[in-house]
Amino acid sequence: MNDPDKNTGSANPKTKDNWRERLSPEQFHVTREHGTERAFSHPYHQEKRAGMYRCVCCGTHLFSSDTKFDSGTGWPSFTDVADANTVTKHEDTTYGMRRVEVRCASCEAHLGHVFPDGPGDSGLRYCINGCALELDTGGTDGNTSG
Repeated sequence: MNDPDKNTGSANPKTKDNWRERLSPEQFHVTREHGTERAFSHPYHQEKRAGMYRCVCCGTHLFSSDTKFDSGTGWPSFTDVADANTVTKHEDTTYGMRRVEVRCASCEAHLGHVFPDGPGDSGLRYCINGCALELDTGGTDGNTSG
């Protein structure tokens, strides 16, 4: 569901306190403090319904269930983004690793990371925190193969 009041625009005028009021503690930690939820802790890792995954902070369409697959990692995984302009990529060298962080382009929410080990033509695996997403099924209960 797209909550127009959530939409912050690219300028992102929200303060940490505003975000803390709008989000659950886990959503705040993951999206605003670049945290990671525990593997297998969010039901979206095994979600089968068709729909569009949106940013939990601003409602931007990020991933389609058509690109979702079971990576076995315990996090929702996708082979591609809904639109190239909906996410930004940033080098992440925390914990002594070199990774590519993925953020929402509209509100800069931390979503997860992208790795070059995915299936299909893209060869990418967008490994995304379930609590950073909101599934919009558009009123359908169809299944995907993911």
